[in-house]
Amino acid sequence: MNKLYIGNVSAEASEEDFETVFEQWKIPHSGPFLVKTGYAFVDCPDEKAAMKAIDILSGKVELHGKLIEVDYSVPKRLRSCKLQIRNIPPHMQWEVLDGMLAQYGTVESCEQVNTDTETAVVNVRYAAKDQARLSMEKLNGSMMENYALKVSYIPDETAVQEGPSAGGRRGFNARGPPRSGSPGLGARPKVQSDIPLRMLVPTQFVGAIIGKEGATIRNITKQTHSKIDIHRKENAGAAEKPITIHSTPEGCSSACTTIMEIMQKEAVDTKFTEEIPLKILAHNNFVGRLIGKEGRNLKKIEQDTGCKITISPLQDLTLYNPERTITLKGSIEACTRAEEEVMKKIRESYDSDMAAMNLQSNLIPGLNLNALGLFPGGGPGMGPSMPSVPPPGAHGGCPSFGGQPESETVHLFIPALAVGAIIGKQGQHIKQLSHFAGASIKIAPAEGLDPKQRMVIIVGPPEAQFKAQCRLFGKLKEENFFGPKEEVKLEAHIKVPSFAAGRVIGKGGKTVNELQNLTCAEVVVPRDQTPDENDQVIVKISGHFFACQLAQRKIQEILAQVRRQQQPKPSSGAQTPIPRRK
Repeated sequence: MNKLYIGNVSAEASEEDFETVFEQWKIPHSGPFLVKTGYAFVDCPDEKAAMKAIDILSGKVELHGKLIEVDYSVPKRLRSCKLQIRNIPPHMQWEVLDGMLAQYGTVESCEQVNTDTETAVVNVRYAAKDQARLSMEKLNGSMMENYALKVSYIPDETAVQEGPSAGGRRGFNARGPPRSGSPGLGARPKVQSDIPLRMLVPTQFVGAIIGKEGATIRNITKQTHSKIDIHRKENAGAAEKPITIHSTPEGCSSACTTIMEIMQKEAVDTKFTEEIPLKILAHNNFVGRLIGKEGRNLKKIEQDTGCKITISPLQDLTLYNPERTITLKGSIEACTRAEEEVMKKIRESYDSDMAAMNLQSNLIPGLNLNALGLFPGGGPGMGPSMPSVPPPGAHGGCPSFGGQPESETVHLFIPALAVGAIIGKQGQHIKQLSHFAGASIKIAPAEGLDPKQRMVIIVGPPEAQFKAQCRLFGKLKEENFFGPKEEVKLEAHIKVPSFAAGRVIGKGGKTVNELQNLTCAEVVVPRDQTPDENDQVIVKISGHFFACQLAQRKIQEILAQVRRQQQPKPSSGAQTPIPRRK
C-alpha cells in the first residue's frame, strides 16, 4: 500500500522536478519516478512515508503552475471495500466516528493506523463495494470540527481472491468469524486486544482526566499507544462514568495506572478524602470463571497482589446491563497488579468462548449471536444488543423460522452436583434464566439409573431453546464443573413420532451419519424402543453447545418435512365433476 499516484502533472514536469520536491519536504521514496503525460507514479518505503506525501503535497504544492494531487495508487481490480480516512479530529470520540461511517453501510472493521500526525487515521472495510464508494463520495473533503476529511481507496486483496461471485448471497458475510459489535453501528476499532479495559471513575474526576482542551487524555493516548473513550453523556447525572480503553493488555494497564494517578492527585488538590478504588466493568459471562470454584482464583489474586477485591451482586444485572462491577482496593501499585491478573482471566475466558463459537459460527443462518448477549457487544457501554432492541435487519437476534415457531421440548442432562448452581439462591437464577430465554425450565426429580446426572426440561420455541441451553452450558463452565481447557459437552434428548424415527436414521443409517459428520455431535436413535403413550421415541444428541444446536435444528427440519408430507392434499373430489362431452 506504499505506491503513490501523482495527478494533475504539468507536461513540463520531469523526474528531477519530483526528486527536488520530495527532497525539499523530506519525504523518502524507494524507487525512481515514473513520469507519464499528465500523471506519475512512485514507490515509498513504508505506509508512513506514503501518508506523509499525501498529507503534505496533495493540493498544496505547485509544480510548473499546477497544484499536484497525490493519492494511493490502487488498481481498479483492487478498489473494492477498503478505505483509508485521514485528518480525523484528534479528540473525536469513537462512537461519533462509528455512527458517521455506519450511515453509508455495514462497517466490518475499523482499525486505527499509527501515525506521526496529530490527527487520527483509520482503515475501514465495508461489507459491500457500493457502500465503500458511497462513503468515499460523501466523506472525502467533508468538514468535521474544522478538519477536512481525506478518503482514499486502499488495496483490497480479498476482492481478487473472492472474484465476482464468491461473496455469497447479497447481505450475508461470506468470510470470517462473527464480529463482536453492533451491526447497526459498525465494529469498534481494535488495536491489539479484542477485550478492552472498562473502568468506572467518579464523575468529579472526569474533567481532570480529559485536561484542558483534551490535552491530558491525548497525552495518555500517545504515551500508552491506546484509544480511550470517556462516555461522558452516558448515565446523565450519575456519580460515576465509564471509560473504555482499547490497546494491548500492557497498554490498557499503563493507561489505567496513569488515570488512577491523575485521580489521586486531583483528590489531594480538591481535598477529597474518601478512598478512590479501581472499578473494572466485566461481562457477567466471564465473572464465574474469574471467581473460580469456591472463590479460589479471586483469593489467589488478592494474596498475590495485596488488593481487596469485591464483585457486585447478580441482582444488579438487567437485560440492558450485563456487566458486573469488580472493585479493587489498595495502593495504586497493588491495584495495577490486580487489574493485570483480573483482565488476564477475563481475556482467557473470552478467547476460550470465541474459539468455541468460531468452530460452528455459521450453524444457524441469520442468527445474530451478539443479540443474544452471549459475548460482549461493541456499543458505548459494551453491553450486548439485546433481543428486545434488535439491530436493523435482525429478527430480535434469532433466526427466522417461518411464521410463528412451534414450541419444542428438550431434555438436557447436567451433572447432579450442578443443580444448586442452576437453581440459584431461592430459585433466583432459574427464574431469571427462564425469563431471559422465554422458556419454561424445570429440573426433574432425581430418579433413574444414573445418580450423577439430573434432567432439565426446557419447553419453548427454537430461539428460547437456543438461549436457555446456551446459558446452561455457560453456567456449567463458569462454575467450573468442567476443567479450564475442557469443552462443555452434554447430552440432550428430543422426542420424535415413532413413524418419523426411520427418516432421522435414513436408509442404512445414511441420514444419521450425515448428521453426525455435519454437526460434530453424536446422534443416536436407540433400537428396540417402545413408543410412549404419545407414540414417540427418543433421539439422543451429545456434544458441545453449537454441535447440539445444529443437530437439534437439523432433526426439527426433518420432522417438519415429515409433517408436511403427512398433511392431506386438497382433494379434487370435493368439486362436482364436469361430465365429458361425447
